[in-house]
Amino acid sequence: MSDFAGMEDLLQDFLQEAGDLLSDVDNKLVDLERSPDDVRLLNDIFRGFHTIKGGAGFLNAGELVKLCHLTENLFDKLRNGEKGLTPALMDTILAATQCVRQMFGEIAQGRQPTAAAAEVTANLQSALAPAADPVAPPPAAVGLPQVKPGGAPAAADSGDQGPDWQALHAVFSGQASASVPAVAGKTETMDVSKEGGEVELSQLQPHFPPEGRRSSDRPGAAASAAPSGRRADERAAARETTIRVDTARLDQVLNLSGEIGLTKNRLTSLRADILAGRTDSETLQALDQAVSQLDLLVSDLQNSVMKTRMQPIGRLFQKYPRIARDLARQLGKDVELALIGEETEVDKTMIEDLADPLIHLIRNAVDHGVEPPEERRAAGKQAKSVIRLEARQEGDHIVLMIADDGRGMSPDRIRAKAVEKQIISEEEANTLDDRQSLNLIFLPGFSTMAKASAVSGRGVGMDVVKTNIQKLNGSIEIRSEPGKGSVFVISLPLTLAILPVLLVLLGDQPFALPLSLVREILPIDHERMQEVGGKETLVVRGEILPVIALARLLGWPQLRRPEFGVLMQTAERSFILAVDNFAGRDDAVIKALDDFRPRGVAGVTTLSNGQIVLILDMKELLSDLAANGERDTRAPAPRPLELLV
Repeated sequence: MSDFAGMEDLLQDFLQEAGDLLSDVDNKLVDLERSPDDVRLLNDIFRGFHTIKGGAGFLNAGELVKLCHLTENLFDKLRNGEKGLTPALMDTILAATQCVRQMFGEIAQGRQPTAAAAEVTANLQSALAPAADPVAPPPAAVGLPQVKPGGAPAAADSGDQGPDWQALHAVFSGQASASVPAVAGKTETMDVSKEGGEVELSQLQPHFPPEGRRSSDRPGAAASAAPSGRRADERAAARETTIRVDTARLDQVLNLSGEIGLTKNRLTSLRADILAGRTDSETLQALDQAVSQLDLLVSDLQNSVMKTRMQPIGRLFQKYPRIARDLARQLGKDVELALIGEETEVDKTMIEDLADPLIHLIRNAVDHGVEPPEERRAAGKQAKSVIRLEARQEGDHIVLMIADDGRGMSPDRIRAKAVEKQIISEEEANTLDDRQSLNLIFLPGFSTMAKASAVSGRGVGMDVVKTNIQKLNGSIEIRSEPGKGSVFVISLPLTLAILPVLLVLLGDQPFALPLSLVREILPIDHERMQEVGGKETLVVRGEILPVIALARLLGWPQLRRPEFGVLMQTAERSFILAVDNFAGRDDAVIKALDDFRPRGVAGVTTLSNGQIVLILDMKELLSDLAANGERDTRAPAPRPLELLV
């Protein structure tokens, strides 16, 4: 059973708001390290922890309250000038924010958060100690008698700590002489005057430990202790399934829905007129206008609904300055991560799937790309390296760029390393140009590191990057210059729900090709085709391109010679796809095949006539072709693709 039963709505609101606050705090901490005297940043961070603490208090999350209270106290001293910010103190603060994030993960799983690591708490208390010693109790608390609920005095050496609220109430209400007898054996007692009943107020000041309420002071403390044997991955936060939408966009959807309703009523009226025999030109013209208006409204509604799925990519970018800072400090490097285009909007589902690839690329830039400060100075560069993480929209695509000003990559060294690791042969290496050589880093098991470290060197990171980008129907390109730096350019469709496609025919069966891969449509002149290395090729503007029949990719029999070709370009290669004919262009509404998805099929869509069309995944089809060998492109593929219809 959840520890937050009955508070599910409050819990979700807290996780959403507090998660955004903590990400903002992380970014401001990185900025604060560069400007430690910025009072505005100190106040903003203080308010962030204070707000998180308040929300945690509503949920009775005592351990989270305690940790935020400690950190809040520390920032109170920083903004009041009682302490100065040092690198060691910043490490302590960032460790505390990491613990807060881990507690969010436990709360998301319906469990009260466990206590923060002892080292983190000790470091925070140590940072607070010079200003106020949290260990020594005030003298007034020593002689404070303790009364049990029944009115009997408690033993003076009781293990309970903190103020006795019943004794304090008795003193303030003037009932101390009657209800609070003196404790035997004590030399320090409260001096209650017989004349006026006045009490020294300094002796009555209750002592609140600087770390906030004790776990025994909050309700539900016993239920909050999570089993220590839980695996770490079980504490991870669940995948976010909610989305924030601007009310203006929802208003637009509502208005368009109303307009469509009015147009539907108009069409219903015209249908009744036509069924009644009114087929004059005026009625038919009105019908044509109503259908055209409905088509326009549906198109606008579709675009408006798609915009509700769009979110600023800045929400994803917020976590990376902290990651780059921590890794650079661990490696002894001076790195600044510059964020550009945070307002660029991307499909919500795509934002979550981009998290891992971007983390890999940023970590690689810090670890591989950026040189240590001494090496940068020797090369005539600034000691501090700047890594740019940029997003922008180009047409119907989103372009992400990760650029560093580090040592760059050498195509010759990459080729030599691939041959050394026996990933490719020496003959294959000699045929690769610089762009193809740089793409070798995406192969599984490839790494230029001589020895694997805790950060990288095992040859899996870039493989993960490429795989995840391809799952999003995107592409990745590398540009690098030795000594100047490297640039990774990721191109993604604007949304995963609607995909512009080119409809091609194989016989009478249509197939959909992602339009982002299509560069040109051209007729195939079989007299100009030549065989190079056993492969059919065509020369297009001086470039020799292989011709691959669609029937060959799908494993279908070649019933006739294809008459048309589609010049397609992926991140790795360019080729001509031979097809029988074309059926036009369409914006396909993708229907995913969750339970059964054949290799080479990205999804399905439905045409206006109700026919189901497969959307082909060209990268998978080409990888299968490469795995089976391309010595004879005219031979049938071993695994035919069976239609679902």
